[in-house]
Amino acid sequence: MATFKEISAADIKTTRSVLNQLVDVIQEDISGSATRKSYQQFVTGGFGPGITSSLYQTVFDQDFTLQTANPLFDMTVGLFAGGQTVLSSSNGTDTNGKLLFPSQSVMMREKVEIYRQYAANLLGDPDAAFATPFGSTTTGDQVDNALFVSFKRLFTRDKIKRETFALKVYPEINGGDNAAFRFPPGQDAPNMFQTATGSSAIYTDFGSSTNRRRTFGGEVGNIVDSANTARTVGLVFYDSGTAVLNLGGRGTTQRAFNSGSIMSGAISAMTPNNVVQTDVPYGKEIMGSALFNARGNPKMVPDFVTSGSIDEIVDHFAGTRFSSGSLTAATFQNNTNINSTLIFCRATADEFNYSSNPTYTNSDNRIRVIEQGQEDTQRSFTYITTVGLYDVNDNLLAVAKLSRPIEKNDEKDLTVRVRLDF
Repeated sequence: MATFKEISAADIKTTRSVLNQLVDVIQEDISGSATRKSYQQFVTGGFGPGITSSLYQTVFDQDFTLQTANPLFDMTVGLFAGGQTVLSSSNGTDTNGKLLFPSQSVMMREKVEIYRQYAANLLGDPDAAFATPFGSTTTGDQVDNALFVSFKRLFTRDKIKRETFALKVYPEINGGDNAAFRFPPGQDAPNMFQTATGSSAIYTDFGSSTNRRRTFGGEVGNIVDSANTARTVGLVFYDSGTAVLNLGGRGTTQRAFNSGSIMSGAISAMTPNNVVQTDVPYGKEIMGSALFNARGNPKMVPDFVTSGSIDEIVDHFAGTRFSSGSLTAATFQNNTNINSTLIFCRATADEFNYSSNPTYTNSDNRIRVIEQGQEDTQRSFTYITTVGLYDVNDNLLAVAKLSRPIEKNDEKDLTVRVRLDF
């Protein structure tokens, strides 16, 4: 049986510590079709078979149909309502103030609303624009077209640790800026969904520990090119675990990918029944063909980000720009805040040397640990194995077990430190 002692406020101390965990996301997790889940939440009407697309996709660490699969992050794209891409594509607004767009511009209102949602959550203002570097008021630094990557709390825990975030991407699509892709196939292969094989770039949040910034969404740092840290290509919001990558369009250098890359390939489109195009499937348009908006050589910005559905844009960046293989595509360390209460249970020399357990004495009321006839020379002692913590009403709240029994006698002061983590 236990003996009791009241714990004073001086015996209780609270502390806080941080646990770091390294998170690695490999290329195949991002680029693989079996590890990316789409939700098909958007369906158009009008011409053709219509366009079905998700508003975002989730990347898993294995086949997402398996019960053991863990979601790593969500990926989507957004457009700033006041940016050049939206303003140059819009036909104005209707009587309710909604933006109007031509039929070849797909999911534009959805892309604008996604940008507004991230701006509201991270900047505190749905009408605000992200800028690289953060806080810049220069027009050329405004992020008109953004790729949003939101890591799950299972991996970010309390937040991402500063100066541990890194991405390996391929800024250039196969073919480069000057390629002139044409269809039908046989002249040039479509590059929109080809795995990039050119030079890679490492983007990190280097320097964010010395240039600490904070906004509505918490701590924020700039994502820079490791080869030229003066070039900012995005933002990372540590508390929410969200990375914002600048797809370009307004600025010439502050971008994560080459916005002027020539795009080619079939995308979903609202094509009427009377449109006849050689080698073009029904309900599709061919970027890179002379029939595509009469552009001839459509670029990633503004052509692809306005004409492609969100699923097609995410498929492109996930399947192409992160490559495919077993190398690391994204890495960071997370922070787990551990709040601890340290309770020092002190036993002075004349305390806890006698047990209240009835078996501690025999039928003659002699202490069992003292040999008969040695009462004057031997001392009573106990072995402490357990500490129980009680409230003022003697309700047991917590139990601490010692790794081994500890002897206690009248020549020994003993302090047992109990740590409660939460």
